[in-house]
Amino acid sequence: MYDKTGLVPFVSRLAAAGYQIVSSGGTAAALREAGVEVVAVEEVTGAPEMLGGRVKTLHPKIHGGILARGEVDDAELSDSGIERFDLVVCNLYPFRETVADPEATEIEIIEKIDIGGPAMVRA
Repeated sequence: MYDKTGLVPFVSRLAAAGYQIVSSGGTAAALREAGVEVVAVEEVTGAPEMLGGRVKTLHPKIHGGILARGEVDDAELSDSGIERFDLVVCNLYPFRETVADPEATEIEIIEKIDIGGPAMVRA
């Protein structure tokens, strides 16, 4: 979550409704700080974040849980130790705005490249 505006009240309502919240990095920290119980992505995947946090959610235990088609995939999910995700909440880094900024450095531009967020949205 690049822009966390309104995130805490929204996620707090999901948690109160019984949803398990899975999050990564700074978003998980912000939610925990607000008193929301969060499962870290690395607890789900069994793999730590990589490359300074640029690789977090690109993992079969995340995408398999998002892409699952209900009961038809339940046996395979179970065999693979994957839990289904009911909802994905994310927003994307402002790559276009960063590239358009004549003051942006190559490093700043690279840091705004987002693969995991769009992959989850498309899944």
